[in-house]
Amino acid sequence: MASAASSNQRRYDVFLSFRGEDTRNNFTAHLHQALCQKGINTFIDDHKLERGQVISPDLFTAIENSLFSVVVLSQNYASSRWCLDELVKIVECMKSRGQRVLPIFYNVDPSDVRKQRGIFGAALAKHDQECLENMGRVQSWKDALTQVANLSGWDSRNKNEPFLIKEIVTTILNKLLSLSIGDTENMVGLDDRIQEVEMRLCLESNDILMLGI
Repeated sequence: MASAASSNQRRYDVFLSFRGEDTRNNFTAHLHQALCQKGINTFIDDHKLERGQVISPDLFTAIENSLFSVVVLSQNYASSRWCLDELVKIVECMKSRGQRVLPIFYNVDPSDVRKQRGIFGAALAKHDQECLENMGRVQSWKDALTQVANLSGWDSRNKNEPFLIKEIVTTILNKLLSLSIGDTENMVGLDDRIQEVEMRLCLESNDILMLGI
């Protein structure tokens, strides 16, 4: 469904940012599967970075070439420098490219992320101690966390996980449909693409559809 983008350079509908050790084999895996089942072209990094490795430039390119970034803010997200570097890039693309960013607060209090308290505060304090030579980088991480935590998203606490995933996928589908309808320039076969999205929105009869724009 990446063809719904207004730029030929767009290759992905969604970029998934997540802490591998927290959610790779559970929530994020299930979300990725659900997105793909609905035809949403989703980038997920299958490689596990070891300490000392740098993020591949291809990863930053994938962020740049995505319409949406879905950020799964889990308990150990802020302990990863790579996740935080991803987040800074995502915020950069939100500001410079109009990328839409959707945070998921996975078993964490959104206010702890926003105000950098609790486990998020502890992780950033550790970065402060370990990155004395590059405090500007740490500050960019803090700023990115605050900005993303101020965005509208989902709080997973006390929610049924399959229902939550279905809600997220449906919201993204609706937003893609909205983009397709609103962007008629440089589009070929627009009606077919809109019909494709509408067909994918026809979930089972017990599904709850949400329109999010």
